[in-house]
Amino acid sequence: MQRTLVLIKPDALQRGLSGEIISRLERRGLKIVALKMMQVDEVLARRHYAVHNGKSFFDELVGFITSSPLIAMVFEGEGAVSAVRSTMGSTNCLESIPGTIRGDLGLDIEHNLVHGSDSEESAAKEVSLFFTEKELFSYPRDIDAWITSHRR
Repeated sequence: MQRTLVLIKPDALQRGLSGEIISRLERRGLKIVALKMMQVDEVLARRHYAVHNGKSFFDELVGFITSSPLIAMVFEGEGAVSAVRSTMGSTNCLESIPGTIRGDLGLDIEHNLVHGSDSEESAAKEVSLFFTEKELFSYPRDIDAWITSHRR
């Protein structure tokens, strides 16, 4: 089972889109194994976006993610990284197809509502930045057998 980090960014929280975003990911069959609302400080923001350090937009990323609270979550499921990324849509909302979170709800590349890890390796690193092991929960769901064929 894969796990991946999802952040409902400050713009989505301010616009009241948190429930919509969570609902879309759960309807895909993904399971929430951690969730918390938090204010990201500059230290965490710089660690999270370290891959972009030195790029012209780095300070804007840090400023945006620290501008208001966000919701941090870990989702679990078969192919969770790919499932989250395809549900989110393209980073540039204007290039996202209808039916995706960004395609339906976003208009701006800077205010693109949600973050999802881009690989299993990134997911492991990002999850550990936002959550301790004690904050991650494993639990069975009766519906899991109906979500992926290999469990029947």
